[in-house]
Amino acid sequence: MAPKKTKSTSRKIKDKWKAKEWYKLHAPRMFNEAEIGETPSADPAYLYGRTVEVTVQDLTGDYSKSNIKLRFKITEVDGYDAKTSFIGHDLTSEYVRRLTRRKKTKTDHVVDITTKDGFVLRVKPMSIAERRIQTSQEDAMRRIMEETLIQMGKDCTLSDIVKAIISGDMAKDLAKACRVIIPIKRIEVRKTEVLSAGEGEPESIMDVVAPKAEETVEETVEEAPAEEPAEESAEESEAEEPAETAEETEE
Repeated sequence: MAPKKTKSTSRKIKDKWKAKEWYKLHAPRMFNEAEIGETPSADPAYLYGRTVEVTVQDLTGDYSKSNIKLRFKITEVDGYDAKTSFIGHDLTSEYVRRLTRRKKTKTDHVVDITTKDGFVLRVKPMSIAERRIQTSQEDAMRRIMEETLIQMGKDCTLSDIVKAIISGDMAKDLAKACRVIIPIKRIEVRKTEVLSAGEGEPESIMDVVAPKAEETVEETVEEAPAEEPAEESAEESEAEEPAETAEETEE
């Protein structure tokens, strides 16, 4: 039989929570330092290294981008404000599962690039074909994707790269480059990871990724696909998954 909790034990638990303060989390300058949540801590020093995830929809209000999760890490604490830096992005698992249904061939790629402002970024695109791809074609696609991404890194800053991922321009450029080998049904940038920081803090991209007030819902959704419109199927043009709740983990 488990021992009963004494009053002193209950008091200690309550006191432990009373000692904690709530800190507001802010996105980096790339996203206009928008408030993205709150987290409790008994000591500001414990906040460093803590990570948080939010969707692009949470930051911009663009429902068509609810499948893109951005990851940030706390790097600075000023009073009760915790500032973060961008460490990568993911596509939601539901969105990836919906893209890779039966009778479709998914190929994963991994390319490390160095941006114009010195950030080392690991990019993980995935290509989806309607039929089986030969090994020689797959190898050729990998070479073309690697060459295209490395050159893109040399020409662009981290802000430019993230902007291209969110807008879908990077996926379209990769699909266009691979067309000389084989027409690809769809290419998505599944994940990125910042391996090492570069020079300075990336510039804001909010004026580009945020939807314009005069845009209609149909116009916003049309910008999301990373595939050729003529080949788009009814299943893949469904509305995006609802935004996931922002999560945060403590290391």
